[in-house]
Amino acid sequence: MKNTNQRVFHFLENAKPDQTQFLELLREVCKKIAPVWPLENFVAVNPFLGHTHKPFDQVAQELAAAGGIHMTLPASFYLQKLEEGELLKEDIAFVLRRKNYNTNVDAFIENVASEMHKSIEITAIATVIDVASDITKKDWNRFVTTRISTWAAAYFDKGQARWVAANKSEGIFSAWKFEAKIDRTTELSGLKNFRKLVISIPENPLEAIKWALEKLNVVENQSALYLHRLLLRMGGWAAFAAKQDWDSELYGGKDGKLIEFLAVLVCWEACLFESLSSPELKRKWKETREILTLNQVEKRLNLDVAHNLILQEAFDLATQRKLISKFEKKKTTKIIKKERASAQAIFCIDVRSEIYRRNLECVDQTIETLGFAGFFAFPIKHIPIGHSEGEAQCPVLLAPGPKIMDQMENEKTHAEVLKKRILTKQLQQVWKSFKSGAISCFSFVSPIGISYLPKLFTDSFGLTRPVPQPDKIGFSRSNFLKKNININEQTINNETYGISLERQIEMGKNALTAMSLTSNFAKFVLIVGHGSNMVNNPHATGYDCGACGGHTGEANARVVTAVLNSKEVRTGLQKENILIPFDTVFLACLHDTTTDDLTIFNEQDAALSQTKDLELLKESLSIASKATRTERLLRFSDSKKNNTDRSVLVRSSDWSQVRPEWGLAGCSAFVVAPRQRTKYLNLEGQAFLHSYDWTKDKNFEVLELIMTAPMVVTSWINLQYYGSVVDNKNYGSGNKTLHNVTSGLGVLEGYSGDLRVGLPLQALHDGERLQHEPQKLNVVIEAPIEAINSILEKHRAIRDLCDNGWLFLMTLDKTGNISHRYCGNFTWEKLEKLAA
Repeated sequence: MKNTNQRVFHFLENAKPDQTQFLELLREVCKKIAPVWPLENFVAVNPFLGHTHKPFDQVAQELAAAGGIHMTLPASFYLQKLEEGELLKEDIAFVLRRKNYNTNVDAFIENVASEMHKSIEITAIATVIDVASDITKKDWNRFVTTRISTWAAAYFDKGQARWVAANKSEGIFSAWKFEAKIDRTTELSGLKNFRKLVISIPENPLEAIKWALEKLNVVENQSALYLHRLLLRMGGWAAFAAKQDWDSELYGGKDGKLIEFLAVLVCWEACLFESLSSPELKRKWKETREILTLNQVEKRLNLDVAHNLILQEAFDLATQRKLISKFEKKKTTKIIKKERASAQAIFCIDVRSEIYRRNLECVDQTIETLGFAGFFAFPIKHIPIGHSEGEAQCPVLLAPGPKIMDQMENEKTHAEVLKKRILTKQLQQVWKSFKSGAISCFSFVSPIGISYLPKLFTDSFGLTRPVPQPDKIGFSRSNFLKKNININEQTINNETYGISLERQIEMGKNALTAMSLTSNFAKFVLIVGHGSNMVNNPHATGYDCGACGGHTGEANARVVTAVLNSKEVRTGLQKENILIPFDTVFLACLHDTTTDDLTIFNEQDAALSQTKDLELLKESLSIASKATRTERLLRFSDSKKNNTDRSVLVRSSDWSQVRPEWGLAGCSAFVVAPRQRTKYLNLEGQAFLHSYDWTKDKNFEVLELIMTAPMVVTSWINLQYYGSVVDNKNYGSGNKTLHNVTSGLGVLEGYSGDLRVGLPLQALHDGERLQHEPQKLNVVIEAPIEAINSILEKHRAIRDLCDNGWLFLMTLDKTGNISHRYCGNFTWEKLEKLAA
């Protein structure tokens, strides 16, 4: 990796003065590609990340031109919603007026309906490979995609392949060029002198891109759109290269990986053009080049896309109307100051927590619940027993902080668990080598394969779990529950682990302040992380906690409780005017979002005098879990089954189950307010709930943190689901049943093709209807408008999200009703005016 980075820096830092402007153009093009995280921590990403500085409608036109990408569903979806009454004519009329359309709503709907039957398909601008495929009647697109994907899978492989087939010590472009020079597949397929052409390509990626553009006669004002088109055509591997740049820049490095990959793509085009050189290809390509500017392409698409954008905006308005109505109709009981709560449960803001919190509060009204980002303001790097490298347990927007190691209750048990985990891992590797070896695989299939029949039977009927959970490998059940973390600062091999006392106090103070929990502590304060529990699902980590970097929130919950249960930390917090009662115990918990079980890890920290209260709490949690399972099951097709618990629990261990849970499907709102504003609302598991009391927020520093971190992350999640729904071909991952894991980092749909990004169809659709409909995020904040505006003015990227229509911003008034909506440019409209 070190050599690769040096090569990247070499071609960037030694760019000639006349290449500087060209390099900026390449960077601008590459920034339009959002990164994708590998399967080991598959976090949600806004697929439109590089476009949010532009209005949503403008980006829809540009992406339609550059990649044939849809940013809305077909008109038929919206007309169906109109017929069902979910979308009203008034919604469409409001949007038409706002966009100054000189037509009435009935005429518009009639026009859309008539155009819909013409089945106009959005087509992207053509590349050389597209033109060559059309002329020769040979599918060069599939051929080139397969060759590039095969090479990229080998180059980026994370240990899945048995044989190393690419030189990873070289940069992306150099490694590709080395292989392309010796790969005869191209010439055997009809591309004459392809390898000679590859040899003639300059070694420097910048010069190589210029060389290719000159061969293709693509001039300066055409290059941006053309290069963007190439990246979109191989959008999966381009996104993974963008992830390499993201990581490098996050830790103070430089970009360049995606530019190298772009060099590969454009050189493929140039070499194929030269190899297939014919008068007809040159003539056709010349005609295609003439429309390689956005204004030319958009003229053809403008009307078709614009109508659907109006319908989508009206549908967003209808979603807001329903949300506003819920707040207006909420239960209006007078809030009476209660005695000390029996427990306070701090959940992640994840939409799945909304259901559990609501049911828990119904079961026991003496329990209070709060919402906070699931890493709980502790951005740690967690190192499990038997691992040398840690996992970042924080949002991908942040670099992780302290390194925290797991430990057992005593050295002897720790050594036993460590030895068992290492031995188990070694045996698994040996067994894998035996199964996939060139000779031994035959022995495995015949005499040994039959021994798997009992396991196949028990797995198929849900009696056993097909594979063990990775974090439980090497642990007995009792030992797993005794596992803990070590927060004490120590130095091992010149590396610092743990957290100093001063920093523990600082982090504890910051966390409690951000949670708006600095007084009135209950006897039990539950820090509830969350994670999923499923098998045979490559995207399993996508169901874990995004705020924890695609991992469960267990480690963060354990660290927070260890810090806040510390007597020394509590003494330090007293100096910050945060007084935690001596009988308050912080409990580390994990909410399994697939089964809705909630596990408490440190019951032993409770005093003996609290045993009865703890048992009552656990009983309430058990009842809430069952109620939540019952509610969630209604979204599944097998909801009529009598044994609710059984049908939900089986999903988590069923290797044929393509929908173990719905994840965050349906997410459409983010509410930043005290819990009392939403306590009596059924938000149907579609809202992120962040506890916040602006009256306790000095200088609105906490609000700024919320708007610049959790609000961005929830928008990413919402837009990932949005993109996967409106254009699963480009921003989703297709049919889950066809997935093949490649390189240990992503999936292909079938045996070849581009790396797939986004969510599979089964995570969005139940076979009859969408479980996630295209709704952009509605952010509802209870805070003064002036404070919100000041934060928007300070952070341009956040303002872009709001001004350009990537999310909708609203405020709550003193009565808890949604009163204003943001219109852009620091202006707001009172919602009463919308009814006029």
